[in-house]
Amino acid sequence: MVEPTERPPSPSARPVAGRSLWRIAWSRLRKDKVALASGAFVLLVVLVAVFAPALTALAGTTPDEPNYDLLNPINAMPAGSFGGISADHILGVEPLNGRDVFARVVYGARISLLVAALATLLSVVLGTAMGLISGYVGGWIGGLIARLMDLLLAFPLLLFAIAIVAVIPDSAFGLGGNTLRLFILVFIIGFFSWPYIGRIVRGQVLSLKEKDFVAAARGTGAGPIRIMVHELLPNLVAPILVYTTLLIPTNILFEAALSYLGVGVRPPTASWGDMLATAADGLFRVDPMFMIVPGVAIFLTVLAFNLLGDALRDAFDPRGGG
Repeated sequence: MVEPTERPPSPSARPVAGRSLWRIAWSRLRKDKVALASGAFVLLVVLVAVFAPALTALAGTTPDEPNYDLLNPINAMPAGSFGGISADHILGVEPLNGRDVFARVVYGARISLLVAALATLLSVVLGTAMGLISGYVGGWIGGLIARLMDLLLAFPLLLFAIAIVAVIPDSAFGLGGNTLRLFILVFIIGFFSWPYIGRIVRGQVLSLKEKDFVAAARGTGAGPIRIMVHELLPNLVAPILVYTTLLIPTNILFEAALSYLGVGVRPPTASWGDMLATAADGLFRVDPMFMIVPGVAIFLTVLAFNLLGDALRDAFDPRGGG
């Protein structure tokens, strides 16, 4: 009897390796040119904000130094075409005082991203913690947190922010000036925005806590805190990351709106919203570049964050192809 011989494995046969959700998402993102371009632009804006002093020093400009010699002495408008654009002032100068627009926009990016990032961080931390507790613990505690979310979502945030910032003293909590105003802005925007992510996390937790891996963790004697931190939270990173990228542009617009209304940072500190407010006060008719530059900066930054957030949402969607 001839014993059957084993066939050698085919060279083309490869072991099938499982891929994690993160690897699948990254493979999808690499194929999305819009996502890559948006991510590159977001990274560029962050680097511009971080290295604003170096960029303005390299350009030989400062955000607060007036240049009256660059203005028309008759109407105090920038001399030259397109808002006084020149080799020394690549985006022109401001009307009335001649401050460099490039330096103002670069430093304005620091204010917008700082407020948006810190407020988003506060919202994500509070929303994740409250959503976890409300979804997993349940009972009267979960119901109370859910009702608190509904209450805060119905709160007139813009009016409240205007009222609070308008009446804050010159110094409080050991802070003063624009530092205090930034602290108040971050707290107001972040605290009243956490219910949005809290609802998302709560809904995910209500679904996940019935899964087998959570039941197995309970069977090994794991307590609620351990289950929430070590079992549920890792499965929430993807939706939290997606929502974070969508919340940052909302907070950028909110900070710009408050500065536009005059309750953001005080001049001469550069802010995109304040530049738009000054331009809207009739100056855009004779110097449209003064409004176009900060307006385009806000538009492109918010658009890039939104496109990146949409791409991340599609990449982490388990029903998507890839």
